[in-house]
Amino acid sequence: MEDRQNRPFGLRDKIGYLFGDFGNDFTFMFASTFLMVFYMKVLGIPGALVGTLFLAARVVDAFTDITMGRIVDVCRPGKDGRFKPWIRRMAGPVAIASFLMYQSSLAGASMTVKVVYMYVTYLLWGSICYTGINIPYGSMASAITDKPDERTALSTFRGIGANLAQLVIGVLGPVIIYTTDEGGAQVIRNDGAIFPVMAGVFSICAIICYIICYKCTTERVKIEKDPDAPKVTLAKTFATIFSSRAMLGIIGAALFLMLSQLLIGGLNNYLYADYFGDIKAFSSYTFINIMLSLVLAAFVGGITRRMGKKEAAVVATAFTGVVYLILFALKLSNPWIYMVSAAIGFLGVNFFNLVIWANITDVIDDAEVKNGKREDGTIYAVYSFARKVGQALAGGLSGYALQMIGYESAAKIQTPEVLNGLYTISTLVPALLFFCVTLMLLFVYPLGKKKVEENSAILRERRAAR
Repeated sequence: MEDRQNRPFGLRDKIGYLFGDFGNDFTFMFASTFLMVFYMKVLGIPGALVGTLFLAARVVDAFTDITMGRIVDVCRPGKDGRFKPWIRRMAGPVAIASFLMYQSSLAGASMTVKVVYMYVTYLLWGSICYTGINIPYGSMASAITDKPDERTALSTFRGIGANLAQLVIGVLGPVIIYTTDEGGAQVIRNDGAIFPVMAGVFSICAIICYIICYKCTTERVKIEKDPDAPKVTLAKTFATIFSSRAMLGIIGAALFLMLSQLLIGGLNNYLYADYFGDIKAFSSYTFINIMLSLVLAAFVGGITRRMGKKEAAVVATAFTGVVYLILFALKLSNPWIYMVSAAIGFLGVNFFNLVIWANITDVIDDAEVKNGKREDGTIYAVYSFARKVGQALAGGLSGYALQMIGYESAAKIQTPEVLNGLYTISTLVPALLFFCVTLMLLFVYPLGKKKVEENSAILRERRAAR
């Protein structure tokens, strides 16, 4: 592995990498927060069918994610690197595919047509186009720099990019999408015609962000292929990956993290609109949550240097679990007290989200130390698939849970029993899942501060010897 003779790593790379996830999350976060609402409240598709879609799509992703990771690893690098060309190629397709998912004009079609449309457009966006840009983008971090502190900085800036997208979507989305009818109930504006407009705007914003990412980042670390090295099959790669405690630990933590985080994100639409009857509090929650996260980003580097990424994340996720357990026990009825408490509690998850991408590069380094082979794309693809499984399970769990408690998407006002059930699944279930994240990091994931530093030193010695 050799360093390209380019400008040194700096703020330009961080800003560029930030905009990459900013672009990703204009479509991903919009889908995570509002796609189920669009399917159920605009198209009238039952929650169980929507949940089944999310689960079925992850079966497809098992093939498309790993295939994309393998393509990235084996393809000849271009003049701009191994990963950047895919950002250029896939920016347009992923934006167009996202826009196609939100066509409210199909609300009057038959259920068969709507379900077929839902499957085709969702798989086109998530399993093909989004995979085609997200796998190379995520893998690119280890090619921008090989220094642990600089990778942590990239991870932090990536997290800031995601927070900015969530700020735009989470604050503006509920205010624009929802309105109050004559009876005081929260309903979708213009019978859902607002959705394609917002999707189109966010798609354009995503393309602009991808262009900035492409222009500002530089791949410095180049993998030199050894012509005498034995060919590594995909089966052998998987055997190596899944025999790694580091990989299994971070996959487990990510799975529970996505499940809890997206479950909250999906149910908050219903919790604030139906239980609290105040969707504006949801926008305020998102704004406060993101502002706190952006402030936290300034301290992440210092905290991880002192404690280590794993050690700090254990404390952070346990804190969030405790806060949500307390919220469940209190059964709050004031949306503003709940909103402030939840935003403070979510600081723990936000911290982990700011460093988790650096954990992935640590896992990639650990695999290279053990088997002498670097496969950024394949390892990142496996991790990405695990996150998507969490996303699917969250969507499926949300849909099934809403149906289980008797939620009626066509009803403007829910029964007290449904509202109590909604509060419970929005607080107790996430609390338990956050504790699962903590346990995975504490007892399974082995890459603490000392081990990460040892791996980095070993790889530097190997590269110097070459």
